[in-house]
Amino acid sequence: MNRYQEAGVDVNAGYNLVKRIRNAVSSTNRPGVVGGIGSFGGLFDLGVLHVKHPILVSGTDGVGTKLLIAQRMNKHDTIGIDVVAMCVNDVLAQGAEPLFFLDYIATGHNDPAKMAEIVSGVAAGCRQAGAALVGGETAEMPDMYAQDEYDLAGTVTGVVDKSAMLTADLPQAGDVLLGLPSSGLHSNGFSLVRQILFKDHHVDLSDRPADLGGQSVGAAILAPTKIYVDAVLPLIQQKLIHGIGHITGGGLIENVPRMFNDDLQAVINGQAWPQLPIFNYLRKLGNLALADCWQTFNMGIGLVLAVAPEQVTAVEEDLTKRNQKAYRIGCLQARPAGAAKIKIK
Repeated sequence: MNRYQEAGVDVNAGYNLVKRIRNAVSSTNRPGVVGGIGSFGGLFDLGVLHVKHPILVSGTDGVGTKLLIAQRMNKHDTIGIDVVAMCVNDVLAQGAEPLFFLDYIATGHNDPAKMAEIVSGVAAGCRQAGAALVGGETAEMPDMYAQDEYDLAGTVTGVVDKSAMLTADLPQAGDVLLGLPSSGLHSNGFSLVRQILFKDHHVDLSDRPADLGGQSVGAAILAPTKIYVDAVLPLIQQKLIHGIGHITGGGLIENVPRMFNDDLQAVINGQAWPQLPIFNYLRKLGNLALADCWQTFNMGIGLVLAVAPEQVTAVEEDLTKRNQKAYRIGCLQARPAGAAKIKIK
């Protein structure tokens, strides 16, 4: 054992990890990727895309304290999907096609098998999004993290032709709002979730309460974040979408208004889509006010599309062909003086 190993960092574990993840990383290759893992930087050739006026769109995010649930359950193979989803859904909201992704894992101890599980989830998310995993970093920091702890973050870069960018100027009064269902909590609100489950109560994650229809609590809250690229990118490319709101922290209340100008108001019917059991379960268990739920959780809608009325049927038909459900959840209207940018009825 050398002195660096004695200090808590095993570089050989890093070499082992690279060998374990090589196939997962290569499974994400797409046109434009140059080289493979092992270089000092990830390379991508924009010239193969034939975009007339390319605008690069980048986003970075983490998974937040949902990681603590994964670590508590010792289940690490889906949390990587979450980190990809949080990033690619953000750049999609600008109209961009995700091109390549880089991940960052910081841990107290580099267990190559565990780290490989995490990266396998990142690769799965990249395949869903059509993005290449071109690089990353695994940092072993024994004095920063406990041995079994880790943090996970990532960055995506996408591209959109300048003429196809989604900006706040595009949505108009009269546009229909289509809500695409979430897969569950996604990766937001987990500080409140953990308080309800573990501080206010002592819930066993293997419990299967009747309110969850037989699903375990752990499975319900760890369900990976939905990635919408495959279903929505073709609609953007056909210029059928005026705006997109990715429903992350702050729920519908905070995120829907981000896609349109201040002279408009979103009016949403909160009964227009079926409620996922996990939200009712948490509301009852935590004795939460409905306002708290709307401001914290996605409440079953992960992405909102603003669509011109004459294009709604075409958009719905295209989504159906791609096995993506959509609900007509509201509309945009001229914003009354002094009113909020969103109203949920």
